[in-house]
Amino acid sequence: MAEATRANISAADKLRFEQDTAPLLDPLYASALRMTRSPADAEDLVQETMLRAYRSFDRFEPGTNLKAWLFRIMTNAYINIYRKRQREPQQISAEEVEDFDLYRELKTHDPQFEATPENIVLDQLLDADIVTAIEDLPEQFRLAVILSDVEGFTYAEMAEIMEVPMGTVMSRLHRGRKALQKRLLNLAREKGIIKSGSRGR
Repeated sequence: MAEATRANISAADKLRFEQDTAPLLDPLYASALRMTRSPADAEDLVQETMLRAYRSFDRFEPGTNLKAWLFRIMTNAYINIYRKRQREPQQISAEEVEDFDLYRELKTHDPQFEATPENIVLDQLLDADIVTAIEDLPEQFRLAVILSDVEGFTYAEMAEIMEVPMGTVMSRLHRGRKALQKRLLNLAREKGIIKSGSRGR
């Protein structure tokens, strides 16, 4: 057990670590579940995250964003450990999402439609449906959407967490949102929230 923890961490630092990280365990687990799509793997990922964070807590600068620091550790742990289990990362072509626009699609199905897409789709979908749609996104897009739209991190924080340039963050988030819109539209069709078919029907 000595190898798994820092033997030289002070009692004060240990107490501060426990107090400061405790409120973040729930959002960490929720995001870990969306990343791994498995409760058991999510629990393992959070445990690994907290172990790594505890080992390196002396390098955390008090007063900085603890949540972003923990999410960077968790994202790195996910990429280094759990992604290796996947035979091949899920891919999606640029053509599939770049030109997709949920508002335009809804307007096409209903020429009288003037509400926002959220009013016609999101408000009528269950939270579980939206979570499932996020979880079905390709990995890089899923991480960007989770960090931005679920956890509320800024582009700069996301770039630090994902360890990529800010332009890459913006590109992944843009494409992730487009892919998510497409999945939400399909869900809305399946549930009869909007009618399938052409404009003239």
